Amino acid sequence: MDVSVPPTNYPKSLSSIIKCHRRRAAINNCHPVVSHPPLSHSNHHHRSLRVRSSAAVAPPLSPPLVVPMTTPKPSPTIRRLDVASPVPADIDIANAVEPLPIADIAAELGLRPEHFDLYGKYKAKVLLSVLDELKGQQDGYYVVVGGITPTPLGEGKSTTTVGLCQALGAFLDKKVVTCLRQPSQGPTFGIKGGAAGGGYSQVIPMDEFNLHLTGDIHAITAANNLLAAAIDTRIFHEASQSDKALFNRLCPPNKEGKRRFADVMLRRLIKLGISKTDPNELTPDEVRRFARLDIDPESITWRRVMDVNDRFLRKITIGQGPDEKGMVRETGFDIAVASEIMAVLALTTSLADMRERLGRMVIGNSKAGEPITADDLGVGGALTVLMKDAIHPTLMQTLEGTPVLVHAGPFANIAHGNSSIVADKIALKLVGKGGYVVTEAGFGSDIGTEKFMDIKCRYSGLMPQCAIIVATIRALKMHGGGPDVVAGKPLDHAYVSENVALVEAGCVNLAKHIANTKSYGVNVVVAINKFASDTEAEMDVVRNASLAAGAFDAVVCTHHAHGGKGAVDLGLAVQRACESQADPLKFLYPLESGIKEKIESIAKFYGASGVEYSEQAEKQIEMYTKQGFSNLPICMAKTQYSFSHVPSMKGAPSGFVLPIRDVRASIGAGFIYPLVGTMSTMPGLPTRPCFYEIDVDTATGKVMGLS
Repeated sequence: MDVSVPPTNYPKSLSSIIKCHRRRAAINNCHPVVSHPPLSHSNHHHRSLRVRSSAAVAPPLSPPLVVPMTTPKPSPTIRRLDVASPVPADIDIANAVEPLPIADIAAELGLRPEHFDLYGKYKAKVLLSVLDELKGQQDGYYVVVGGITPTPLGEGKSTTTVGLCQALGAFLDKKVVTCLRQPSQGPTFGIKGGAAGGGYSQVIPMDEFNLHLTGDIHAITAANNLLAAAIDTRIFHEASQSDKALFNRLCPPNKEGKRRFADVMLRRLIKLGISKTDPNELTPDEVRRFARLDIDPESITWRRVMDVNDRFLRKITIGQGPDEKGMVRETGFDIAVASEIMAVLALTTSLADMRERLGRMVIGNSKAGEPITADDLGVGGALTVLMKDAIHPTLMQTLEGTPVLVHAGPFANIAHGNSSIVADKIALKLVGKGGYVVTEAGFGSDIGTEKFMDIKCRYSGLMPQCAIIVATIRALKMHGGGPDVVAGKPLDHAYVSENVALVEAGCVNLAKHIANTKSYGVNVVVAINKFASDTEAEMDVVRNASLAAGAFDAVVCTHHAHGGKGAVDLGLAVQRACESQADPLKFLYPLESGIKEKIESIAKFYGASGVEYSEQAEKQIEMYTKQGFSNLPICMAKTQYSFSHVPSMKGAPSGFVLPIRDVRASIGAGFIYPLVGTMSTMPGLPTRPCFYEIDVDTATGKVMGLS
């Protein structure tokens, strides 16, 4: 399998000073590895939990679920939910459940206290050191959850991911870990709501999951804005100082009159081809090249961020204060999860790897056209310090007591929309042979699963055995020609009454997703996320269409209403799919092909007959190729509401020409992202945002109204 990754822009042989510095760091960070026997699973006891509202208890599922012939003893952390019908609000269900101490969840997973840090009673950071201890452990099965092209309401990928894991862990006696992205507070207070799952398939504490969690997004915000400040500050100082003055301030003499380079400065010297390590030995030309970055303000792509939807910050003017001496520049804010630092966190494989990725992030070009990096600005190490705790995944739990690793939350359009590599790697070692790790890919399979395979798996070296495609009758009816589905407005009658013809017509979208996903060499299981108004005839159509399109299996799920019990059939199908997987992972394109060739491979994957490049896109492709970045994977930035670039083109459109209006790069994260149409990186608030419903019960301190 080709897991090659693009090289850094630094030579492999760093100076002896840097080598010594790294050796010291490695010695300081090392720890003895102590082997330990697996935890005993004897004396397990059954924990029963009743979650009720004033409504009647839901009737038994019909038809009966297929369950194993023998009933295994549940683990001490497994709960049994007594569900209510109709299903109460998500926050009410979450608030009715007292989470188990996270130390108990960690112990049942096989983690010892030295491998996690507690963040309160119900959250813990799992330390990367566990990978060193478990490096000889065989990985479990790896499952990715994608979906069909969604409606604006979403089709329940997160809920399905959680429900499947509850089924595997609480009902099928499998060791399982759920790996999810951390949600942004923008959607939580905006229009979409949270991302902890829903109904009886949720991550808890739901309010903590959807809000600050352990502060990772805040760390990203701080690091991103430190780099933004460094950019404008450097431009400001270079504009008013000579080369000699700049150099004297960058390398000031100490009390003994001696100068020294900071370690990060040695990286810039190596990049410039200067082998000297004594500041006094630099020639005037070398002083100029070292000290003067000469950033072209028009080329700057780095923007400030905050984790709030605020449309009025999309375009701002900075430098209007009297002390900035007229150095005014137009820029703007992105939402924090759109920061390249978030993408770096999701794709990194170690602390050392994260340090390199953060340092080589490109913020713009010099006036001579050379890429300027965070390390050129001297800030790569400081960014790593701000991110050193964020690199560790956060351990949480589902309603039924199965473990969850929450880590990273990159945008699913301009970034790759998947949780972190390190969380998946830790989880695969913890579950071991025969266990399951289930992770979610953002948006439809054309975006999330494609990026999971071609970007995330390429950097991680991991291969999934099964890919799930979540489908709903609602979305299939929309793709079959049903009326528009608009968030915040009641559904049309067509979506809440039987209409087999609409479902049949819409299955063309599902079939395209199945064919695309199968092309990677994995078994595909369709999860039909059942809503109350869906009929047996409609679900039969989806099952038959799925199998005809080549799906390994297609299963109706009721996990939203019944928790893990409603996804047992899905769990059994996934188990069979994983056990029968034999083909190697097949990428959509080789890394060594050119930027255009890779873009055109993905466009063909969507159904396009060709690609049209704007003048700006042509210019950027030429520049990135010249700068040596053409060997990076491609991360297409396009609408999630269609295979094409036009959201209104439903079903499985073909023969369209895909327009590339611009091409940008996240060099530190490690991908090129072409822009297909207009992509907003700072969402706005609707007329009636979610925050209208969010409050706190001052008597109990519990959060109300989160969804």
